[in-house]
Amino acid sequence: MQIRILPQLQLQRLSAERLNNTRNAEIDVLFFNRAAKVGSEALLELFNALEEYNDDLTLERSGLHENSQRQMTKPERREAAELVAGLDDGSVYIRHINWIDFDEFDLPQPIYINMVRDPVERVISWFYYARSSYKNAVEYRKAPNKKIRPEAWYKKNFNECVRSGDPECQYVPHTVKDVVPNFKRQSLFYCGHHDDCLPFNSPAAVQMAKEHVERDYAVVGSWEDTNITLTVFERYIPRFFRGAKLMYESRLHIPLFNRNRNNRKPQVDEEVKQMVRKNFTHEYEFYYFCRQRLYKQYLALKRTQLEQLNLS
Repeated sequence: MQIRILPQLQLQRLSAERLNNTRNAEIDVLFFNRAAKVGSEALLELFNALEEYNDDLTLERSGLHENSQRQMTKPERREAAELVAGLDDGSVYIRHINWIDFDEFDLPQPIYINMVRDPVERVISWFYYARSSYKNAVEYRKAPNKKIRPEAWYKKNFNECVRSGDPECQYVPHTVKDVVPNFKRQSLFYCGHHDDCLPFNSPAAVQMAKEHVERDYAVVGSWEDTNITLTVFERYIPRFFRGAKLMYESRLHIPLFNRNRNNRKPQVDEEVKQMVRKNFTHEYEFYYFCRQRLYKQYLALKRTQLEQLNLS
């Protein structure tokens, strides 16, 4: 997906100030409610480096050890919101958790950020990550008595899983209960904990997610647009991302340690991807919405340069 240069009139209407929700935050705390399998480990490593580089940043690591929950009760949401609201200025809180309405608990709003990824690539990544030696070693270390899955489960192939009609790989629209947990609802991380957020590929859930992004998120980036994402992060949230591009580029020759990287990820046939995409129509709508918003934020920063080049 490439940036399409907007007509001159539309370009003039873009305003970096208007598109920057950072100014609406009531506390100087960055809340990265990271969606699953969007490259959040790479961003975490970048934060680790930025914490060393910027003396006024503190990475609050407690959220990294919390188990993800598809839906939280009101007391659980309140507890999470109070934790974030009670952090010192300059803190970065990262956790696999759905959007929380801080207004519901009369608590100050933090600076929300997140990342998105192509929906089908996400579920493929999760399929093989769930079978990775790293993830399963962690699980069995936490629960030594957990029943070991059969060898055939670990060797399962995504192409055959889809084509054979295996329930794990069917991704049925509007389902609420999953045969196998798979994090297929990318929009859920932005929709929240309402019952209407749970049905998969739901237009209602996606609409709620889009409204929350538009209103509450400073930036929703994507590693599929690394340069654009880091530029927007730096310019829209300077305190937390000062030097991010330089830090990232200086470490390109030293790959960021990503413990969640899939070392076993066989080629998935394009035909299979197309079969799966048919059930992700609204999830793609949300994904493209976030990408388009990111591009608008970027173009707003470059508006003067584009106008000088007379690109329209």
